[in-house]
Amino acid sequence: MLRPSLFAAATSFALIAGCASAPPVIDGQVIVTATMETAPAGARGDAADDPALWLHPQDAAKSLILGTNKQEGLVVYNLDGSEAARLPIGLINNVDLRQSADRPYDVAVASNDQVNAISVFLVDRATGAVSHRGDVPTGRLEPYGICSGREGGRDLAGVTYKDGTVEIWAVSESPPELTGELLKTVKLATQLEGCVFDEVQGLLFVGEENQGLWKMAYRDAALVPEQIDVVGGAAGLVADVEGVSLWRGRDGAGWIVVSAQSANRFVVYDRKAPHTPMGSFSIGENAALGIDAVTHTDGLDVFSGALPGYPRGILTVQDDGNPKSGQDQNFKVISWADIEQALGLPVLEAE
Repeated sequence: MLRPSLFAAATSFALIAGCASAPPVIDGQVIVTATMETAPAGARGDAADDPALWLHPQDAAKSLILGTNKQEGLVVYNLDGSEAARLPIGLINNVDLRQSADRPYDVAVASNDQVNAISVFLVDRATGAVSHRGDVPTGRLEPYGICSGREGGRDLAGVTYKDGTVEIWAVSESPPELTGELLKTVKLATQLEGCVFDEVQGLLFVGEENQGLWKMAYRDAALVPEQIDVVGGAAGLVADVEGVSLWRGRDGAGWIVVSAQSANRFVVYDRKAPHTPMGSFSIGENAALGIDAVTHTDGLDVFSGALPGYPRGILTVQDDGNPKSGQDQNFKVISWADIEQALGLPVLEAE
């Protein structure tokens, strides 16, 4: 684990790494390295799963990483990787959030299979304090993956299930009641988990673990899945297809990032149709900072805004083993500038 005292060295490394002439390649796979890691999620075995970045509106250095401990609840980390808070509210698997300047708090949602509900959290925009607002029952067993959207002044939650079901919910956290309304449902063939809303394009991207990557236009009257890539194809996508997130550029430009779990690989696609594969990478050991390699990633989150030491944003990923599988699982942070350089991606303007 990277100690807080090494944060300054890590951020300097992030800036230097982005200037490297060529990334290392091992067994044909492009390698990047993490420049920061969080404290362990706090439970042995399969514990950590999915992160989400919250940007402090006034001081980016006070931003937070929300991470799930699916044996306990939500863990909140500072940007140096130290633990800031712990909310032991149940067996939550995935977490996502949206920020909005029109209210004094931001809203995060999590899939809670202990109470079969969407757990809702509020993040105070002034202090960064995270609180559990309550739970919205889904009426179905074991909500598995979740993603957050916001448009038209309302919060959306995409919920995925092991039987292949996708649900779109509208969630209202406004006092006095916490409410949820199921808007749309569609069913794919097999187990799902990761998803991400693209509000600019009106799309929901979803990972079907053993089949591939899908998209659907969530504003349409009916959700109609369209497959983007298949497991075993030329892009390098393999089972399990796990975390799905977006680097968001202006006017719908940007990149989709997907975890191909069994290959310890991350595949990048163009955000715009036809979603051309842009390459893949793995996350190797950063011996200089004492950060181990990343394996068997479940959830991930991409943030395209500037943070201290990371002017192009970051990728945050769950690491199955720290350093061995099932031991002290945590989250690793990778400079997006390093990924751009490693894959030769065009440097886009963030939205």
